[in-house]
Amino acid sequence: MRLKTIQVIAALAAAVAFILAFMAAGVLILSGLFMAVGLGAVAWLAWSLIRQIPRRARNRTVSRSV
Repeated sequence: MRLKTIQVIAALAAAVAFILAFMAAGVLILSGLFMAVGLGAVAWLAWSLIRQIPRRARNRTVSRSV
């Protein structure tokens, strides 16, 4: 059975569509990974800054009373 030209073109278009879909999925996964890393960095920064607040408050009260 011979394939018609339109069938070959449709098959090539489908192959290109699948390749683009897999590339987009890979970009989405990679982008999500970078987003998760960035959110983790911001969360760690906020946590470390919040953790320092009681120490600074104690240091200010001690230095004012001396």
